[in-house]
Amino acid sequence: MTASQLHAHASNISPAENRRLCINGTPWIWHLLEECVENAWEYWSVVTGLLSIVCFLFAALPQICVAYRSGRVDQALSAGFLLCWIAGDLTSFIGCYLTNQLPIQIVTAVFYVNMDIIMISQFVYYKLKNQKMTKRSKSLKNFCVAWVVVCVALWVILPSRMLLRNREQRRVIERSDNSLDMIEMSGFICGYISCVFYLGSRFPQLYKNFRRRSTEGTSYLLFALAMVGNGTYGLSLLLKMPTTESSRALYLFHHLPWLIGSFGVLFLDVFVSLQFVLYGQRKGRGAGSVALEVEPLLAGEVAESPPKPHLGSL
Repeated sequence: MTASQLHAHASNISPAENRRLCINGTPWIWHLLEECVENAWEYWSVVTGLLSIVCFLFAALPQICVAYRSGRVDQALSAGFLLCWIAGDLTSFIGCYLTNQLPIQIVTAVFYVNMDIIMISQFVYYKLKNQKMTKRSKSLKNFCVAWVVVCVALWVILPSRMLLRNREQRRVIERSDNSLDMIEMSGFICGYISCVFYLGSRFPQLYKNFRRRSTEGTSYLLFALAMVGNGTYGLSLLLKMPTTESSRALYLFHHLPWLIGSFGVLFLDVFVSLQFVLYGQRKGRGAGSVALEVEPLLAGEVAESPPKPHLGSL
């Protein structure tokens, strides 16, 4: 139950009727997201949520550029990291949709899935390109074909589900309470599953960086923008919190999986940042030591080289 729905419930107004009676709301937010924003806290909640979308929209671009220049994205990024990431985004979208989360959460989930599709498609492309086409790569080819089919299906299904969201919400209101409880329970289960996927996505990448003792081939902007995106995403949910204590507890329970997922991943990305600092300094020290070893050798060669004979002594 969102903040507007809690207010509508307290006023004995149905959610569908409340959506039609957004008199004091912000017009551009109402037309863009169909969310009734009536105070400053709700307004900044939407603004920080949109900032989260922008961060995640551009988070993948530096990594895509790095992978395009190096052509070794399959050696830099962990497949488990990417698969857990998209699994978390898909289950998060399903959970947001079934539990009727804030519109900004559903829009954000759609953008997340689209960015995941681009990154995984690039990963599979370079994996196929760098691997010799032998019998062992047939399974990878089949996976690539299946992935293209899934991508096309997601690009068609997700926007259509967003367009039909209002119609289905009206049908949900007409259903019995038991069926609505089952739908919400399924959404919460998907929300907690997405939380597990999000938290588990960082461990394969942390292990891969630790095993290589390097972060070469990965862009730090991917994780830096992800940290900002997760922070603003969680902040947008907290800013939307109701003022009354009873409604606040219900609100936290309703958004708990997504709060844990956003702030939990933000915490784990701190360790990824430490790996970038640690392995970057180690690489810098290695380059400096090579330069110090070369300079004396070159200087010694110049000092010990015999003098050239004069033409008069021949």
